[in-house]
Amino acid sequence: MTRGAPTVLLVEDNPTDMELTLLALESGRCANHIDVVRDGAEALDYLFRRGAYLDRPDDDEPRVVLLDIKLPLVSGIDVLAQLKENDETQHLPVVMLTSSAEDRDLAECYKLGANSYIVKPVDVDSFFDAMKQVGLYWLVLNRPETG
Repeated sequence: MTRGAPTVLLVEDNPTDMELTLLALESGRCANHIDVVRDGAEALDYLFRRGAYLDRPDDDEPRVVLLDIKLPLVSGIDVLAQLKENDETQHLPVVMLTSSAEDRDLAECYKLGANSYIVKPVDVDSFFDAMKQVGLYWLVLNRPETG
């Protein structure tokens, strides 16, 4: 990964959850940079370098994708499926973030290749702590594949 490249792609349409996640990652000093997109279609454009992201450099890959399940335009599950079906993006770690504790969502996400599935805590402090831990694990402790 090149210096200055985004280390996190946050795909979140809820402004409160987005702000808390950004604050948690920044306070944990885990991420060099966080890109935020607000719907599934924009996430796919970002990851596949289409539309507004056509000129995103090839060596500018996120270390982890934090992906909400319930998104406008294209669901998080559909984004996950497209990422994992594509040879260029299937290696990207994807952490599903959701308010859904539905067993079928959990099973579907893991079947499609999600690396982690986290039910967003309702309590603000717990949510903040959970996002800080996600950042610590995926950006500091986890060793990414070096292709």
